[in-house]
Amino acid sequence: MTAVNNSTCSHISHFTLSGLPDRVDLNFWLGLFLVSMYIVAVVGNATVIYIIKVEQELHEPMYIFLFMLSIVDLLISTTVMPQMLSILWFASQHIPFNMCLTQMFFIHFLSALESGILVAMAVDRYVAICHPLRYTAILTHRNITKISLINLARGVAVMVPIPLIIKRLPLWKGNVLTHSYCLHQEVMKLACAEIHVNIIYGMFVIVSVMGVDSLFISISYLLIIKTAICLVKESSLKAISTCAAHICAVLVYYIPLIGLSVVHRIPNSPIPNLHILFGNIYLLLPPVINPLIYGIKTKQIRNRLVKLLSNGKSHGKASCAL
Repeated sequence: MTAVNNSTCSHISHFTLSGLPDRVDLNFWLGLFLVSMYIVAVVGNATVIYIIKVEQELHEPMYIFLFMLSIVDLLISTTVMPQMLSILWFASQHIPFNMCLTQMFFIHFLSALESGILVAMAVDRYVAICHPLRYTAILTHRNITKISLINLARGVAVMVPIPLIIKRLPLWKGNVLTHSYCLHQEVMKLACAEIHVNIIYGMFVIVSVMGVDSLFISISYLLIIKTAICLVKESSLKAISTCAAHICAVLVYYIPLIGLSVVHRIPNSPIPNLHILFGNIYLLLPPVINPLIYGIKTKQIRNRLVKLLSNGKSHGKASCAL
């Protein structure tokens, strides 16, 4: 770094990301754990994507949204995994300034996409349960395409300014980040400049994306519960059961997000490096859990998976016989 005006602030060309600074001996095992999570995420989401693509009866709105969710989960885990492994296994902690901004954009952009897809899935369940006779008329392929494009456009429009308002900051009082990847809320704190614009825009993003999305999801489920209460017991249980997988996916997404925010606000955590561990798991947990949830709770996906596995075993036995 080059000093400017003999001050403590300077220009920087890269950021330094953190592994477990106080427990370097655990880096290998943490890396092994994260790689295991990544393999499960890739295999699980790729399987869901394949099954939905080849199974004609799964070309319905709910499964189309699940298809999108699996793609986003794959992209999120792939965005952060190489950098995490470089830090933990090869002690390669430096990331160029512009590369950090690029990674920052994709992490926030893909998180916004996932949040929007969860809203679409909640609306899908609301229409299916509260307006079943109008389901096919409302959730047409054309409307699904519109919803997807709106979600994509919102993600780009809201997240593109984030790296730009970081790029405008000229000087920095440090370049060490406590996470294994670049986040706007952490990078901006290292700037030697007024960051009110960053703080205000960060709050705007949280409210307009996570806040609005969680509100829509909550309203959808309140209306679903209201409708389910009016149904006979058997129909009511069936209606709630069809939402179980999506409720789990929402909790898997929002609980780690809230937990990470809480951990960052604990000044002296009793567990060292808790925010680093939580930050790594936060981005990898939904991609790992979501395909497991939908594989277990969705009968059509489960049946197709069993069929694939049994066909694989049959081919294996045939090869051995030959």
